[in-house]
Amino acid sequence: SVTGDGTVAFIAAGARTPPLPAVLKTGATRQMVGAAELPADFPTASLLVPRPVTFRAADGVLVHGQLFEPTASTGGTPRAAIIYVHGGPPRQMLLGWHYWEYYANSYAMNQYLASRGYVVLSVNYRLGIGYGHDYNHPSRAGADGAAEYQDVKAGGEYLRRLPNVDPRRIGIYGGSYGGYLTALALARNSDLFAAGVDLHGVHDWTADLASEFAAAAGRYEHDDVARARKVAWQASPVASIAAWRSPVLLVHGDDDRNVPFAQTVDLVRRLDAAHVPYEELVIPDEIHGFLRHATWLTVDQATADYFDRMLARPVRATSANSPSPSRNR
Repeated sequence: SVTGDGTVAFIAAGARTPPLPAVLKTGATRQMVGAAELPADFPTASLLVPRPVTFRAADGVLVHGQLFEPTASTGGTPRAAIIYVHGGPPRQMLLGWHYWEYYANSYAMNQYLASRGYVVLSVNYRLGIGYGHDYNHPSRAGADGAAEYQDVKAGGEYLRRLPNVDPRRIGIYGGSYGGYLTALALARNSDLFAAGVDLHGVHDWTADLASEFAAAAGRYEHDDVARARKVAWQASPVASIAAWRSPVLLVHGDDDRNVPFAQTVDLVRRLDAAHVPYEELVIPDEIHGFLRHATWLTVDQATADYFDRMLARPVRATSANSPSPSRNR
């Protein structure tokens, strides 16, 4: 915003500085209005500066990402690694704190996981913004064929090639569309992804797009609609349950108005029938983006603790007022 005297007020952030109000006056230096609000023990100096990396998907598409690499010595022991998959999907994760609160939390979470010793890779897969029209509008993506999953898989393969990463301990997590791609990764490539945390993801496109398919049935040829429904099913994680082996933590608010809670209920039943190890963290009365700060703390701590257990790191005590995920029988 520009004020009457020409002062520009905006939100400023960086790799180590979280989003804070700032003002800039003509001929003056930037002033961080909210700097005093940061807690005295905020770990600015110990936060990592992620570096940009690129790698190619199986079909040749160049994919961009941000790599968080811990600097502490491990004595030559390879680290566990985690891929973060953003939601949207028309988003772009940055080399610093994000301007949107949902993804500002994601950036902070990536920093937190890195502080616990994980190599973290945030993948800007196709369908995202910032890389041109064709990247933002690819063919055969989402329910039309999940072409963007190639970028996520390529990210896992990139991590597997890093000398400081243990290829047997690569996890994946994400929310919303990132939850969908997390579930798809575990369903299709449990050989690559050892564990995952799926936050409020879509698991069955045919159910999610049921009204669209019903409307299309009255406008298009029956065979065309049937083929589209078949492609949508094949692009869904539930279509590959038979190949799903890796454990997963499923997180969902039961008042989600973006992705129906039934998507997770249905997936749990299928995983149970297939004897796939899973855990659930259901947040009563929460919506898709989690309104309560306490919810984010609970979910983020559960995510970190789950990876510690599943990727063979020491288990850390859960806070007494933070509910633990329920495990399946």
